Amino acid sequence: MTSEPGLFIRAYREADRAAWEALVERHPEATFFHRIGWREVLEAAFGHRSHYLIAEHAGALRGLLPLAEVRSLLFGHALISTPFCVRGGALAESPQVREQLDAAACRLAESLGVDYLEMRLDAPGQPHWPRKDLYVGFRKPLDPDPERNLLAIPRKQRAMVRKGLAAGLVGVAEEGTDGVYALYAESQRNLGTPVVSRRYFRLLKAVFGEDCEALTVRHRGRPLAGVLSFRFRDQILPYYGGGGIKARRLHANDLMYWEVMRRACERGCRLFDFGRSKRGTGSFNFKRNWGFEPEPLSYEYHLVRARSVPDLSPLNPRYRLFIAGWKRLPLPLSRLLGPPLARALG
Repeated sequence: MTSEPGLFIRAYREADRAAWEALVERHPEATFFHRIGWREVLEAAFGHRSHYLIAEHAGALRGLLPLAEVRSLLFGHALISTPFCVRGGALAESPQVREQLDAAACRLAESLGVDYLEMRLDAPGQPHWPRKDLYVGFRKPLDPDPERNLLAIPRKQRAMVRKGLAAGLVGVAEEGTDGVYALYAESQRNLGTPVVSRRYFRLLKAVFGEDCEALTVRHRGRPLAGVLSFRFRDQILPYYGGGGIKARRLHANDLMYWEVMRRACERGCRLFDFGRSKRGTGSFNFKRNWGFEPEPLSYEYHLVRARSVPDLSPLNPRYRLFIAGWKRLPLPLSRLLGPPLARALG
């Protein structure tokens, strides 16, 4: 590794907030998940200790790396960039700065005694680190004309959107997040997945303000589906979405994502980020049906105490019985028991 003379790696301080956000705003590889607000959200919602790193030279910020420590009796001890986020990793003004930030993260992981360090990247960063290619991302440019975006959706999927419109479904922007959370919690229970806390959704809105949007799709005033979306630069990211029992029959989920797309287009957004999905899942197929092509995500690992790359995916056969049992839980019980488990599944 070639060091950059005079570069100093240190822990983030609150006085660095403005400089951190300024680098995120201008860096071409930055994402919504690099924003400093995630530090507050992860600590307050889940109790995950943050270890955000700064690369500094002559008093100027040259790079940054968000990291959070996740401890769980069931799922182990990890240092992740960044939990509950699709992407993470270092933002740096040169390859040398990036190398020094990655090296500092490895030293930190070893000093903390974690099982592993995980970097969530778009493209390979450390060629010799083990990685897994389970996840893919889905992103697509938006045309300034909403009608052209509708026509760009493959015919069969476009028909689902039109059926939702014909059924009288309407999208409603929500002030708070509780309505979306209730629909998301039901959807997660039906998938056999522990749900995060209601407080987490509220914190996302409180911290990110107008860049965190809640939308529900309603039929005769009754909410059927809802989604929490993030805005970053000219991008829209529908992130936490779910629907109730009648959502599929009335095509509420289809209309929901179209509403996010249409509204974002009218506000000048030019990139629709459909988030990540696991290969071979219903979510993966759903996004491809919208005309999005999968883009591999590179999740890389520096193993410390662990001997192999972790596999916490619900596709892991060891979790099959748990998932089947969770699907049968009464909804109120799943919302009570879910958050303590979900905090370690980010």
